Amino acid sequence: MNKQNTAVIRWKRLFGVCLLCSVAALTLEACVPTVLVGGGVAGTMAATDRRTFGTQTEDRTIGFKGESMADAIVGNQGHVTVTSFNRLVLITGEVQNEGMKARVGNEVARIPNVRSVVNELEIMAPSSLSSRSSDSLITAKVTASFLNAEGLYANSLKTVTERGIVYLMGRVTEREGNMAAEVARAVPGVQRVVKVFEHISEEELERMKAKNAPAESTGNSSNPYQDSPEYQ
Repeated sequence: MNKQNTAVIRWKRLFGVCLLCSVAALTLEACVPTVLVGGGVAGTMAATDRRTFGTQTEDRTIGFKGESMADAIVGNQGHVTVTSFNRLVLITGEVQNEGMKARVGNEVARIPNVRSVVNELEIMAPSSLSSRSSDSLITAKVTASFLNAEGLYANSLKTVTERGIVYLMGRVTEREGNMAAEVARAVPGVQRVVKVFEHISEEELERMKAKNAPAESTGNSSNPYQDSPEYQ
């Protein structure tokens, strides 16, 4: 693949991502107002991210590097999304064969600071733009449902959707993880829910709540968002 073709592919990918983000933002905007109170976000959104600021930065770097590596390997022969949460990396999308799937997984695993990789790539034709748009809407609706669910802290969860399959990531207790999965299953269009959580204890959660109490009482958050994956 020459440099010109690679550039065209990346511009097309960027355009598609921007379009999907715009659609998701509009949908989420329509869903969220019920949880806004007095200029601040009530309840769940008041909680701070359960990752350190440094880890959040690392996660963004890992995601960017991972998708750049995947583009170089897959090109226009597939569609790959790389998502990192607390340095646990989820790879989703579609590729042509097992060799390509393994190569993407191996390259992502070599990125500095990656703790472990969950490779959920499917061997099939790339999903269509309409399918990805639908996935974006589902992600927005699941996120909005978390905001309205009592007992869930939306900042501690990350949602990724591929072909109607919802992958849930985050640092949560087992109780929170089960609750989040039940909420996600109730969203129209969700085909299946896969849990890719890092579990913490209820005691650790209580310590986090105590630490974040001053931020919650003022309705402000110090951060914008927050090893064995568990499947369902």
